[in-house]
Amino acid sequence: MRPKVALASISPINIASCYAAPMSPSGRRRTPAADATSAGPTEIVPRVFLADLAAAEDANVLARLGITHVLSAMRGSVALPPSAPPLVCLQLPLQDSPFAELAEHLPRAAAFVADALADPRARVLVHCVQGVSRSASVVCAFLMHAYGWTPAQALQFVKSKRPSADPNAGFVAQLGEYHETLRAARR
Repeated sequence: MRPKVALASISPINIASCYAAPMSPSGRRRTPAADATSAGPTEIVPRVFLADLAAAEDANVLARLGITHVLSAMRGSVALPPSAPPLVCLQLPLQDSPFAELAEHLPRAAAFVADALADPRARVLVHCVQGVSRSASVVCAFLMHAYGWTPAQALQFVKSKRPSADPNAGFVAQLGEYHETLRAARR
């Protein structure tokens, strides 16, 4: 069962306007919100949380939120705390670079979140190192998959919930590619 989200509250945006501010060398727009430390996990839609690595590795946070599934959108090790029952995990080996290949991982990532949510007791945490670019892109992909939203709608919605979310320009472009793949599959 899909969580209820008011799409009517999302107005169309121009993706290019998301990147009007100066860019960092990694291709990410510099904003005070993006430079600020994460305030902890953010529930984007019911039972789907977006966070940073510190939250994913914090047993108290995971227990407080009732997390059952963790999607790690980063390279390197993630020290997930032991839990009972054990967490169901997926790790995508992504670098935070506009040239990193995100699109190839999006179908698997969106399916992981959707499959988890088929269980009404499941709660999913999607994270990367800072909870800004990679994980936000993956959550956008899930929203596109689950609700048929455009990349612009998904990105605007995620940013409305978590202002520090700021996928790099390459990831936004790859969300566009993924959107075309989804549209072709729905025809």
